[in-house]
Amino acid sequence: MAYSIAVNYYTKGYGLVISQQNNLLWNKFNAVSRYALAHLGSNLIPLYIVNEYPKSGGSWVGEMLGEALNIPFPRNRLPIVASSILHGHYHHQWNMHNVLIVWRGGMDVLISQYYHSLFPNDRGNERLVQRCRKDLGFKDYNDIESNLTRFMSYVFEEKRNPKLSWSDFYDLWGAKSNHVHVKYEVLRTEPVIALQKIVCDLTGLKIGEVEADKIVDKYSFEKVSGRKVGEENNNSFMRKGIVGDWKNYFDGNARKLFHAYAGDALVGLGYEGDASWV
Repeated sequence: MAYSIAVNYYTKGYGLVISQQNNLLWNKFNAVSRYALAHLGSNLIPLYIVNEYPKSGGSWVGEMLGEALNIPFPRNRLPIVASSILHGHYHHQWNMHNVLIVWRGGMDVLISQYYHSLFPNDRGNERLVQRCRKDLGFKDYNDIESNLTRFMSYVFEEKRNPKLSWSDFYDLWGAKSNHVHVKYEVLRTEPVIALQKIVCDLTGLKIGEVEADKIVDKYSFEKVSGRKVGEENNNSFMRKGIVGDWKNYFDGNARKLFHAYAGDALVGLGYEGDASWV
């Protein structure tokens, strides 16, 4: 495995950018750099932090927000010490400013997480897939319905990849009213209005409907993936792009187990009113 560092220049003139390397050393240094900037520099530089539980749409939101604010989104590379979008899965809010928390229904997150954890895609997740497949050892990874409760227990109880569950993330961030919150589902149904509100709530600035519409179109699922929403590609980071896909995989046992793990979070975030969905 190569340990060389690829260096290139950011197109808008923000200095050196070190591109992602698929090795442990690079990943550790990247994580430490992002942690330090988020907790020490977000209000000074300033940075705009897009915080999400994995597979909630944060990368998509970060792209649109960066375009709206005309600042870079250093994605899959080391962060830069300049006003920019900082995307991550942060646990602690100490001294963090300009934070946007992106939520997505936990059942849809779990299905996206299953594919991202157990099938290689175009975002260099091979190491993650190797670890998860070694841990789980399913006979048929395509038999999602049969594997789902075991995978759910792996995510909510063993907490290895990642080290917190969707309900843990809710416990950490769900009640933080001093930050801006947005739901993936709202961004899918009312993307222009949602983007305008995010920009206003984060910065006090306003962007027009026409400008917001152009940004939404530029980063739409169709434009970025080359497929229509709902057309599935299991080897793509942008697999399907729909809301409610979980209903194709959850049987009665999976519903009961998910409610046991995360029912309070579903109700707290307004995804369900009570346990009747089970």
